[in-house]
Amino acid sequence: MLINLLVGIPVMVLCLFMQSVFVAFSLRPYIHYVRSGRVHLSRWRVTLLLSAVMLVMLLGNFVQMAVWGALFLMLGEFDSFATAIYHSGVNFATLGYGDIVMTEQWRLLGPLEAANGILMFGVSTAVMTATVSDLIKHKFEEGQSH
Repeated sequence: MLINLLVGIPVMVLCLFMQSVFVAFSLRPYIHYVRSGRVHLSRWRVTLLLSAVMLVMLLGNFVQMAVWGALFLMLGEFDSFATAIYHSGVNFATLGYGDIVMTEQWRLLGPLEAANGILMFGVSTAVMTATVSDLIKHKFEEGQSH
């Protein structure tokens, strides 16, 4: 059990760092673009901005699944990256299909990844919610000034 924690916790920390990078990568340009005041935000621009933020956050989650999948492959749990990343996706999204089970030695990594995944999806949801709220506020303020 201890070896699972010694292997899993650093990967969780790496994923937390990567999530922070993806948040910064999606929000910094968004804030610069929206708050610059130079561009009118039409419905299409709002849609594109929200889509871009969502896609960056989703990409961040996929990258993290790939990191966990690579770990499972390095530990010898799976013969192919496709199987490892499938199992990782099931864990990360907390689906728990149970069609593929890791060996007893590394089984605790599954719940660790699930805890990591639910936290990261929560952060992604928070970023998207904050973006929508900010756009609504910005559009309201824009309407008040006219």
